[in-house]
Amino acid sequence: MAHIDVVQIPVLSDNYVYLARDEESGTCGVVDPAVGGPVIAELEKRGWTLDWIINTHHHGDHTGANLELKEKYGCQIVGPRLEQQRIPGIDQAVGDGDTFSLGNSVAKVYDVPGHTAGHNAYWFEDSDTLFCGDTLFALGCGRVFEGTHEQMWTSLDKLRGLPAATKIYCAHEYTEANLNFALSVEPANSTLVSRGNQIRALRAEGKPTVPSTMGDELATNPFVRADQEALQIAVGMPGSDPVSVFAEVRTRKDNF
Repeated sequence: MAHIDVVQIPVLSDNYVYLARDEESGTCGVVDPAVGGPVIAELEKRGWTLDWIINTHHHGDHTGANLELKEKYGCQIVGPRLEQQRIPGIDQAVGDGDTFSLGNSVAKVYDVPGHTAGHNAYWFEDSDTLFCGDTLFALGCGRVFEGTHEQMWTSLDKLRGLPAATKIYCAHEYTEANLNFALSVEPANSTLVSRGNQIRALRAEGKPTVPSTMGDELATNPFVRADQEALQIAVGMPGSDPVSVFAEVRTRKDNF
């Protein structure tokens, strides 16, 4: 069974860039390269070369080093079909239901609009690994910039159908701030309180809270639980439509 190794590279103030390398073939990709220097340094340290740039969406803090890295390594760039005019240097455009092969490791592609109009996510089933950009965060989700609340809820609903063991490699270290908001919504959620203690301990030591797992998010992330009675009661909307509940939670977070 194919497997990818993931190397987490913190850049800028709170971004994560990821190297993803197929163990069998040695094929290596970089996910959402905001800047080039740290990526190049990590590749050189490990003696790896770069075959692919994998973009989840068009924002500059996810595509900023596309052209620099493509020029240096001659790699190809894969990104969302619905944003291909906005992805610098794109070679392969993919969309919902497509697959993308990183050597022998194959990702299923999901369209997950909301944060941007054509945002993608890549799920490597054999490795229990999801690269979801700014759609799903540990204890959070992306701001709804180019889509609608309904689109974002539908996107999150797609992702939450993945196995509980799926590792969530999101693109930012927002977890502690997301925790503070989640606790304001559900202070009596004992699983959330326990997770919060772990998160604060990790951040106090300067350690990442990412990846989380889908199981963690389903138990504690208010944004993926808009159809659950406990969350609906917590926001004073029992029995309401999940899209309306999600919109309420997202609006509260925007103003938190």
